Amino acid sequence: MNKVNMGLLSLLLVVAFVFQSCEAIQNTNRAQRGGVIGAAGGAAVGAAISKNNRALGAIVGGVVGGAAGAIIGNKMDKQAEKIDQALPGAEVVRSEEGIQVILDEKSAVRFEYNKSSLTAEAQTNLDRVVNVFKEYPDTDILIVGHTDNVGSAAYNRPLSQQRAKAVRDYLVSKGVNSNRIRVEGVGFSEPRYSNDTADGRAGNRRVEFAITANEKMIQDAEREAQGQ
Repeated sequence: MNKVNMGLLSLLLVVAFVFQSCEAIQNTNRAQRGGVIGAAGGAAVGAAISKNNRALGAIVGGVVGGAAGAIIGNKMDKQAEKIDQALPGAEVVRSEEGIQVILDEKSAVRFEYNKSSLTAEAQTNLDRVVNVFKEYPDTDILIVGHTDNVGSAAYNRPLSQQRAKAVRDYLVSKGVNSNRIRVEGVGFSEPRYSNDTADGRAGNRRVEFAITANEKMIQDAEREAQGQ
């Protein structure tokens, strides 16, 4: 496919996405999305997806595309594998040129009931991933806090923000550069499971990481791609 057709396809995909839904994009694999969306369409598609999935939206919105994107993707593959090994209870998803890490009660990253403080077990499990973050310093980390639907939205959104901040503060205390990390709390607006059951609510009480390339990694990848 030539560059003109690829550009047209990217534009059509973005337009179709806006007028339909994010489901079509989310059901494709990361290679299809990254290759078709590219850097130009990534921000628009990422903004739309972020209304339903903040972490995935951040990843799609940061797509570089092309040869540089492939180089970044290869580095992310390696980092994702190490995170998966360090946190076997977590759900590690490679999307586009980034990594989505979902930490719920199954991964033993828990909070005290109705509080934002990390349990000792949660701290121990986060310790396992600190070295991976340090090994790959040229990435940015968005931490998104989530809750179940017990209580009001006005109560749960600040609680989710405080829990995301607690994770950030703990990582920073262990030597991860604070400039790499942003936090958001979305309350119960992005459930993964039904809140009608205890198991579903437990799965919705979670923190997600969106790990993306920072500007240095992007520039290094672009230089490497030009030298190929």
